[in-house]
Amino acid sequence: MLTYMPFQLFMSEGKESIMARKPIVALVGRPNVGKSTLFNRLVGERMAVTDPMPGTTRDRIQAEGEWRNVLFNVVDTGGIEVYQPKGTRNTNEFAEGSIAFVPLIKAQALQAVEEADVIVMLVDATFGITAADEEIAGILRRNEGKTILVAANKADNLERNDDAFEFYSLGVGPVFPISAIHGGGVGDLLDAVVEAFAGLPLGDDTEDEDILRIAIVGRPNVGKSSLLNLLLGEERVIVSPIAGTTRDAIDTEITWHGQTVRLIDTAGIRRRGKIEPGVERYSVVRTMNALERADVALLLIDAVDGITEQDMHIAGYIMESFKSVILIVNKWDAIEKDEHTMNRFMDDIRAKFDFLPDPPVLFISALSGQRVHQVLETANRVWEGRFHRISTPQLNQMLRAAVQKHPPPTKGTKRLKLMYLSQVAINPPVFLFHVNDTRLVHFTYKRFLENQLRAEFPFEGTPVRLSFRPRDGGLEKD
Repeated sequence: MLTYMPFQLFMSEGKESIMARKPIVALVGRPNVGKSTLFNRLVGERMAVTDPMPGTTRDRIQAEGEWRNVLFNVVDTGGIEVYQPKGTRNTNEFAEGSIAFVPLIKAQALQAVEEADVIVMLVDATFGITAADEEIAGILRRNEGKTILVAANKADNLERNDDAFEFYSLGVGPVFPISAIHGGGVGDLLDAVVEAFAGLPLGDDTEDEDILRIAIVGRPNVGKSSLLNLLLGEERVIVSPIAGTTRDAIDTEITWHGQTVRLIDTAGIRRRGKIEPGVERYSVVRTMNALERADVALLLIDAVDGITEQDMHIAGYIMESFKSVILIVNKWDAIEKDEHTMNRFMDDIRAKFDFLPDPPVLFISALSGQRVHQVLETANRVWEGRFHRISTPQLNQMLRAAVQKHPPPTKGTKRLKLMYLSQVAINPPVFLFHVNDTRLVHFTYKRFLENQLRAEFPFEGTPVRLSFRPRDGGLEKD
């Protein structure tokens, strides 16, 4: 589309492609055969939301697995619905609200198949071959040159192990009876997966500490998935006006101007009292975990709705995690504006987010691409600030100037003395003040010192931690 052209041209100079340095294993199959359970086992943690109701997984979820010292990426997909019996399907068979996403879920799964080096088709050993299994096998057989393995899940005893071999009649590849929930047979499946990698150009892995990790967070339906798709230049995740479409935290890596960037789309966070038990509650947990493993958070705000209390609550979560933050005002093209509109919105931001560490603010449209090219530029600049290290002489020169500008407070007859300052950590930056008595450090003076640091050094949008140590070796104060 022409509206995306300027952003796509900009990205073509720096963004090479979605990274494929490790082979990709895609887990596919009809709904509720245990794909997400197997995914969690292969990656070693509960990243994908699991639920007995079909339709729980909607987007592609990717994470790293390892077997026999070989690293690879595992992709979980939503269930492929291809078989429709006569009459109307009973929508009660699907997780609530998922029926509308069936075509989109299928499209995401088929995209994963296209990108994969090895395809693992999951089937249910307790059900035997279904018409849906046969149609999916037909789809997979059209992918010539790719290794396809059949994992007959829920084979929890010898009888089901024997029954699993009927799936050879699908004609797509060798069959491995497994139990994703208990781990039985998974080792044999992984042996076959790793053997299939032979001859693939694996490439070099990027050191994890060199990766810029960006979590896209916010309330439901503020445009998080639309922004992710635009940054990637493809329909990586399902976009819908229905709030709560995204349920898992979805990681995708790109190379941008030679820098590895991991983009994490997350489920929208509603007010605590509005969160439904079950899938939504687990989705919020995944969002909070995604925030923990990110460096920079993009907090999306709906320009039409304005700043809400929930936006401020989410900003509080970001600060509690000591993550850098950028405020993204999305849907800026959807509101009527005059020459004062942006200034009024900025005044509102400064008033309501006064507890944030001087965050950059971008006014964008994820629909038209307006100013989206500034997002990764800004995130990279903020991320670099997390690793900025300042020499001790520079810090103490700043400290002397700060003390002259605003002398330390007194308490009774005692005055706070700031004798020495050093930086003791990065990511996030931590500064240690040597003082005569930590009890004399008042909150307002601590805030003054932080503001002086920010005015002098590049910590835009990044929290800094100040610690105070007494001269006599007593207790430190944060």
